[in-house]
Amino acid sequence: MTLTRILLEEAETTYATAERLFLRVTNAELSWRPAQGSNWMTMGQLLMHCAAYGCGKAIQGFVRGDWGLPENKEAGNSDADLHVPPAEALPAFESVDQALELLAQDRKLALTCIADSNEADLLTRRLTAPRGGPETPLFQHLLRMIEHLAQHKGQLFYYLKLMGKDVRTSNLWGV
Repeated sequence: MTLTRILLEEAETTYATAERLFLRVTNAELSWRPAQGSNWMTMGQLLMHCAAYGCGKAIQGFVRGDWGLPENKEAGNSDADLHVPPAEALPAFESVDQALELLAQDRKLALTCIADSNEADLLTRRLTAPRGGPETPLFQHLLRMIEHLAQHKGQLFYYLKLMGKDVRTSNLWGV
């Protein structure tokens, strides 16, 4: 098995499971957020984060160098500010259908970029993410982006549990 195949399988499983969890949300629930604590995303913001920022665009950035970021960052903002704004500043979906459509587009982008990766580059090409951090092999960056989507898929699972939905461990792992 190749590294490319491992990444494709991990991404496909994560996207498929996330999609099934998206389908458990109704349009009326998009404004829901946990009642306790602060700085929680609404359900609509969480779906937007998963579909628009979870995996595909970052994978495209690492593989193709196309990050889709503005050339000139606003003065006074750090990289962390640009990548992790407070929850109230995050965009949200107005419908679950919009979320599913964007998730499908992101999935296609991620899988295409992974498939286009050069197998040798996955281990030998070392990069630093725009937000900083250590220089690591392309394979690790791509795997971390899939893990990022998986983390938020887990967050969605717990949102659904907190809402009283009948979700089980098998729904989280896609079995």
